[in-house]
Amino acid sequence: MTEINPSVRADSTQEASKRLTGTLSTTDIVFTVLAFNAPLSVFVGFIPVIIGAGNGLGAPTAYTAAGALILLFTVGFTAMGRKLPNPGAFYAYITAGLGRPLGLGAAFLAVISYFFILVGGYAFGGIALEALIRDVLHGPDIAWWIWVLVLMAVVGTLGYFRISLSAKILTFFMTTELIIIVCYNVIVFATGGAHGIPTEPFMASNIFSGNVGLAVLFGIVCFSGFEATAVFREEARNPERTIPRATYIAVIMMGGLYALSAWAQIAGIGVAQVVHQTATDPTGAVLASVTAFMTKTVTDIVTVLLVTSIFAANLSTHNVTGRYIYSLSVDRIFPAALSAVHHRHGSPHRASLVTTGISVLFLMGLVLAKVDGLTIYAVLVGIGGYALIVLMLMTSLAVVGYFRASTEARTSLWKHTVAPIAAAVGLIVALILATLNVAVLVGGDQVLAASLIALFYGSVVFGVVYALVLRRRNVAVYRRIGRQEV
Repeated sequence: MTEINPSVRADSTQEASKRLTGTLSTTDIVFTVLAFNAPLSVFVGFIPVIIGAGNGLGAPTAYTAAGALILLFTVGFTAMGRKLPNPGAFYAYITAGLGRPLGLGAAFLAVISYFFILVGGYAFGGIALEALIRDVLHGPDIAWWIWVLVLMAVVGTLGYFRISLSAKILTFFMTTELIIIVCYNVIVFATGGAHGIPTEPFMASNIFSGNVGLAVLFGIVCFSGFEATAVFREEARNPERTIPRATYIAVIMMGGLYALSAWAQIAGIGVAQVVHQTATDPTGAVLASVTAFMTKTVTDIVTVLLVTSIFAANLSTHNVTGRYIYSLSVDRIFPAALSAVHHRHGSPHRASLVTTGISVLFLMGLVLAKVDGLTIYAVLVGIGGYALIVLMLMTSLAVVGYFRASTEARTSLWKHTVAPIAAAVGLIVALILATLNVAVLVGGDQVLAASLIALFYGSVVFGVVYALVLRRRNVAVYRRIGRQEV
């Protein structure tokens, strides 16, 4: 990259020199992370898939194991966050622990993976909204991708304003989702399920049955977005306390909720029928169980909330993606103009607009290629989750490297060495299992699976090479990589 043009610096003046600010509370950030995961979507979409196509009756244990691994990762992640004030999450942490070249490679991988998850989530939202309007509300039959453009317009508008507005909307939607899920779980367990409360999910023969690799991969994907707590560091109230607290709460809530919900679905549908029914019609099996235990009216409410759940996930993912673009712009990797902060809303409004624009172009390219919405959702969200496993592995190694190099920042041995190394080992196993099952994740297409994996690892290599070029040609920009202001 050549030297920054002075006119670009002057053009940014006041706005670009500002930094994001805010007063997000622990609750605000927790619900933003939960929104990224769309709990109701996990409840009616991912959990039955793990039961039907993963490790069957062992699904609750798969979620417990995935949650334990993420919690182990969180120990080092939050410990580093307390010592490293740089915002930027994976980007900043990997830079600080493994060096600027790998840090920039990780940033490019993160941006690509978040765009995959964002556009995939939009496609799912368009399909759900189309079905709601046409089948439930008996409205006009409008193509799913047109509804996606509507969603993008609304999300892009909210992303332009102060993050506290998005946080309030996400908190409302997440509260309604959690009430429905918790009520279903309580009713199923209180009434004894279809044929009593089963203990089969905790038998070793069931835990390791079916496709364990797919179950682990999907289980980890359901936790994606928890690292976004660190992305909002600049906009958090008392970030040294708020960010770690929000991260732990989000991970524990998701782990407990998903494991209990998987057990409740097995109990509600019945041990003898649940694997077959969820394999044949994952969403239909769950909704039928909701009707059986909570009436058809509640099922209709769930159908509506599924749309709002996906919308909330899209809004959360948009905000995270925009802040990655903002961070890379602050470091002058992307154009400096995108680091502007709105004078009134305190938002990265230009980065948000670019996020919307890229999403629209990405979606329209897929539509013109005649890729159906469900394929877009399954492939992009699934493979985006694969990339997040790679990023978590790099971050675990970065934690060890950071504390080894910064002796004055060291905390307990458990936090700076033991937990991160244990998490790295678990993530290596998860990555191997995920790699072996990527083709399944993208519909069995080995060529597509290999191409997407090549894209991800290629983005890391490109970032490393680009950083090395900057080190030779533009030292000032190179030194900024990882939000390391100079």
